[in-house]
Amino acid sequence: MEHVDLMAGPPPTLLPEDPAAAELAGGEAPAAVVRRHPASPAAWAGLADAGRDGGADDVTVYAYARVGYHRSLDLLRRNGWKGHGPVPWEHEPNRGFLRCLGVLALSARAIGETDEWERCSSFLRDSSPAAYDALLG
Repeated sequence: MEHVDLMAGPPPTLLPEDPAAAELAGGEAPAAVVRRHPASPAAWAGLADAGRDGGADDVTVYAYARVGYHRSLDLLRRNGWKGHGPVPWEHEPNRGFLRCLGVLALSARAIGETDEWERCSSFLRDSSPAAYDALLG
């Protein structure tokens, strides 16, 4: 009989490669990538980041990040995530989700949604302390 450490918690969730990531890295416009890959966390994170960097209204950035966050939750669940546990920043395909969560936290704070800021920033820290440091720290 194999010994299982019940106190160890769930294993890290490692998302599959996101085809949108290569397109974004190749210089494709985030809006065009979202149109081709509407389920992609990386595409929505790219759109949210582009909006934030381009001076888009905080509510628009919040909306982009929220869509990416919800698309990410679907993808996480399809890949074995049970609602908690590590989602390592070090695993490149996880970064779309983590970036969406980070931008969602920041844009929630920008529009005065304090509860959402606290929930999302805590969720990010719990999912990946390295992502928290890179995105919010």
